[in-house]
Amino acid sequence: MRIIIIFVYYTERMKKIILITLMFCGSLGFGQTASAGKDTTHFIQLTGIIITDSLYRVPFARVGDMTTRRGTLADYYGYFALVVHPGDTIQFSCLGYKKKTYIVPDTTRLNQISLVQIMTVDTLTTDPVDVYPWPSREQFAKAFVYMDLPDDDLKLAQQRLSPQEMAFVGALLTADGGQAYSASRMLQYQQNYTRGQGPVNNLLNPAAWNEFLKGIGTGRYQLSQ
Repeated sequence: MRIIIIFVYYTERMKKIILITLMFCGSLGFGQTASAGKDTTHFIQLTGIIITDSLYRVPFARVGDMTTRRGTLADYYGYFALVVHPGDTIQFSCLGYKKKTYIVPDTTRLNQISLVQIMTVDTLTTDPVDVYPWPSREQFAKAFVYMDLPDDDLKLAQQRLSPQEMAFVGALLTADGGQAYSASRMLQYQQNYTRGQGPVNNLLNPAAWNEFLKGIGTGRYQLSQ
């Protein structure tokens, strides 16, 4: 009785092994038949540029060979280069554009193919989302009441025209043509006025001392302690 059970067990196990072996051989033969239709020894240099329908270049697009599972990326100017085989399926994809597919002709004998691939803009629509900076109505009402409103245009203009602001801006500006000409003429006038003699020294000028003392008495000049 034990011998019969062991024989039946090994018989069922052998059937499973034979069935798995036949399935593996069949899939292997199918793969060889499918790949035998393509010339895998013929290499083609596929180069080109990826642009939009408005003739703008598409940078950094993905160029993938769906047959060999290889791929590359286009550069900033949309140029790409990839080695393919006849009959390969090339897929072009980029965020914001619809995917495009190009099949390499299986009857070509060329060693290089140049391609201009046009991509179409893909518009993605989503449900509207309302974003609020406050999590509740109470916080919104509080923030609205205590809101610190910015100054209007008139207030900003008055701040820009304040004496401190004008003095700061004036210190950064250089003399224009008119000011440079006036300074040059004034220097030339002083040189002509004192030509042939020493320069004027107001420390010995009584009129200058009289004007200075009047200025102190009237408050024009203030002496700092």
